Amino acid sequence: MFRNPFSFSGRIRRTEYGLSMIICFVINLFMQGIVGVAAESDAASALLILYLIMLVPYFWFIWAQGAKRCHDRGNSGWFQIIPFYGLWMLFAEGETDTNEYGNSPK
Repeated sequence: MFRNPFSFSGRIRRTEYGLSMIICFVINLFMQGIVGVAAESDAASALLILYLIMLVPYFWFIWAQGAKRCHDRGNSGWFQIIPFYGLWMLFAEGETDTNEYGNSPK
């Protein structure tokens, strides 16, 4: 679990995808706290720059995990931009056999 979390290749199961989304939620709360502190602080520009730097790996992680979950479903990673498809990926079963994206993670 969580081998190569920033890679776009391979497949992951629902459990790893769900844990990834929980981790992203917690990180998002932390980053929103940085923005809140920055609004009331003298070091606002430094904290906002820190926030912008943290956004790059944050979104990379989200997109990579989503792409791998799409691969488990037998779809291209681009399917994750469909509205509410992330919710579908959280509950839908992946393909049980080997597909073009790799072996089954089970």
